[in-house]
Amino acid sequence: MAQSQRGEIDYTRLSFPDPPADRPYVAINMVMSADGRTVVDGTERGLGSALDQRLMRELRVHFDAVMNGGATFRASGTSARLNHAELEQWRVERGMTPSPIAAVLTRSGDLPPERRFFTDHSFYAVIYLSSSAPVQVRQELDSRGRPVVVVPERDAAAAALTHLRKGLVARRVLVEGGATLNGELIRRGLVDEFFLTLAPRITGGDRAHPAVQWPGDPTAAGIRQLTLVHAMTAQTGELFLRYRVGPAAG
Repeated sequence: MAQSQRGEIDYTRLSFPDPPADRPYVAINMVMSADGRTVVDGTERGLGSALDQRLMRELRVHFDAVMNGGATFRASGTSARLNHAELEQWRVERGMTPSPIAAVLTRSGDLPPERRFFTDHSFYAVIYLSSSAPVQVRQELDSRGRPVVVVPERDAAAAALTHLRKGLVARRVLVEGGATLNGELIRRGLVDEFFLTLAPRITGGDRAHPAVQWPGDPTAAGIRQLTLVHAMTAQTGELFLRYRVGPAAG
């Protein structure tokens, strides 16, 4: 359960199963408007309330690494910091580092150098770069002081998870978007849980910004069944959902 004795939603009280033998336990966390969009003015920041932001940080405390795709990095940055002394102490008391590892998976290597990921060395960070990226791109990233791990273009997400588990001993990985990375992981059967904040807002617009996407049109055989673990509401009007992810219907 994630309810405190005072009735408040408290994600530090969550529990998780042990990871599979060959990869980390993987969860996705996203916020989405009532009309199915995850981006406003280029980022997700206009959707969730202060409560949603708090729960995002509380969810992070359970994970050894937080991973984003390149597009999310460019839009919002990737730091994985908790920015909260009590949550950092919570981790330290359980033998963890104050902040999770920050990981980014990129095919192009287009990662703005001014992001906190590169400028703040109070947390560990790693770049997973597709083997399709030019050599000079890797050399440029190498010069910024963060380790760069080259992963095969075809299995980039799976290879990144393997390195996190075996190379960095990350038992749990939290993925915070974007939709393409979420889709690749789910499509390959590499996601165990899906956390979704449904915001009581309609964004409109004529462009789709789903929480999950992969190439092609949706098919019945490709549907992933979700099992509801919890559904909680707050005075903000938000609905906080936790699902377990099942295999493809086909």
